[in-house]
Amino acid sequence: MLDRIINEASDAVVAAVQGVDDIVGAVTGAVKHQVINALQSTAEIGGSSIEAIASVADGAIKGAGRVGGSVIDVTSDTMSGIIGGVSEVGGDVISAVRGAAQGVVQGTAETGGDIGQAAVSAVSGAIKSAGEVGADTSEAAKAAVGGALDAATTVGGDAVETVRSALLSAAALPRDIIESAIKGSGE
Repeated sequence: MLDRIINEASDAVVAAVQGVDDIVGAVTGAVKHQVINALQSTAEIGGSSIEAIASVADGAIKGAGRVGGSVIDVTSDTMSGIIGGVSEVGGDVISAVRGAAQGVVQGTAETGGDIGQAAVSAVSGAIKSAGEVGADTSEAAKAAVGGALDAATTVGGDAVETVRSALLSAAALPRDIIESAIKGSGE
């Protein structure tokens, strides 16, 4: 089922961005729609909504890669779509952020992108989008850091150090929250 969600999200992003000028809006809308569908499907069959959300994010990143889009640019749009979709169906936004960040980093690793930049963009997008729906931005940042580090652990090699270094050196991110989240993740 998760492979199906990844493929559907990837196809939806590809279809959404082809021939449109508003790529940001197209990606955000396509991802939001995919999240709502995935959450409704997992609720019906008792699946894990976090895994479904991670799969949507993974698919969105792969879709962006298929159409030659910037994975980093799409990351923030993906976060916005996921948080908007989860918020719309009354889901747990903070858990969704963790799953989304995990999917973003995993998808970026699988497409050969820069996972450090993807992690920074995921955390930044999570903070912005969580604030827009009234969720706790500090908790969203911590959840995004945790998800990014979870994915980096799965990727292996020096991925954890790459993600950690990128997050700590990003001037746009609240350093105290990032440091706390990294310590809290046990990494």
